[in-house]
Amino acid sequence: MRVIAGTARRLQLETPAGLSTRPTSDMIKETLFNILQPQVADAVFLDLFAGSGGIGIEALSRGARHCCFADSSKDAIQCIRHNLNHTKLADQATVYASDYTAALVKMRDEKRRFDIVFLDPPYGKELELTALRLLREYGLLNDDAIVIVEVSSKTDIDEINGLGYRVDRVKEYKTNCHWFLTEGV
Repeated sequence: MRVIAGTARRLQLETPAGLSTRPTSDMIKETLFNILQPQVADAVFLDLFAGSGGIGIEALSRGARHCCFADSSKDAIQCIRHNLNHTKLADQATVYASDYTAALVKMRDEKRRFDIVFLDPPYGKELELTALRLLREYGLLNDDAIVIVEVSSKTDIDEINGLGYRVDRVKEYKTNCHWFLTEGV
């Protein structure tokens, strides 16, 4: 896995050992950022369920102002910190070593607000639904914020009904997809 573009272009990133994370492939990451590119410059980004931090680091490399990373795995946090230091982007990042709900509470208490949020929770546990609810409930989204949710292609998008989000786009891949959401119905 590597950084695709920007100031850290071509630098290799470490990934946590084992099967507990699913690093986003370079091809999918490139497609995602081709879609997001107009919004990334100077954005405040959140990489929730961050794993290796590859998505948030890509955002920073492409001009995001700041990125918050959150993951509950000690191995993932160690990997994120290593990758931030390796890419020389650590001064633009905040890392939360905690469960996503606790991390969101800390962000709320710190009065953080995000322009772009990327959620990549473990598939099949409906954690994205809780995260989406908390993002709105805690007021963590700036006006016109974009929320991207990576889910299994088997996940029914109708599950987000009633959470206050509008589906702007769905990008499907072989085994997963990205939902592009904004606030509003």
